[in-house]
Amino acid sequence: MGNSSSMLTQYDIEEVQQHCNNAFSQQEIVSLYERFCQLDRSGGGFVSAEEFLSVPEFAVNPLSQRLLRMVDGLNFKEFVAFLSAFSPRATLQQKIEFIFKVYDSDGNGKVTFNDMLDVLRDLTGQFISEKQRTQVLTQVLEEAGYTKESLLVLSDFVKILGSSGLKMEVEVPVD
Repeated sequence: MGNSSSMLTQYDIEEVQQHCNNAFSQQEIVSLYERFCQLDRSGGGFVSAEEFLSVPEFAVNPLSQRLLRMVDGLNFKEFVAFLSAFSPRATLQQKIEFIFKVYDSDGNGKVTFNDMLDVLRDLTGQFISEKQRTQVLTQVLEEAGYTKESLLVLSDFVKILGSSGLKMEVEVPVD
């Protein structure tokens, strides 16, 4: 898959579509490929963290530094898989798995109280104190049946977020 939309074959489109569990239509995949090529300024077939930061919405996201660890060096297929969690066609399970990866920054399959506190700190900045963050997080965990000492795994996130009506969607403009 080269660096121009004319190099994206029907086979490539179908392969990417299958890889992302049909989260995007073929037309959306073509649009995503065009956007990927715009981001891939070096033309190397991968998008770097710096290239991702050229997207204003990404750069101002309070979680951008966490997300950069997930996106640095993605090829097109991985780029679409990353974005598939934001598709309206993505399942709740796919969305929760994505959120879990954001919290599990070291990739060990477990999320600690401090991991959650770090994300909350990223999201709230200076708007609330560290004491308030700790209190809020402790209360949320207790209401869900966990403690500060709990190590949460993916199934815990599914249990906690599974009935939340979680909305994470991005519209892919198509020509």
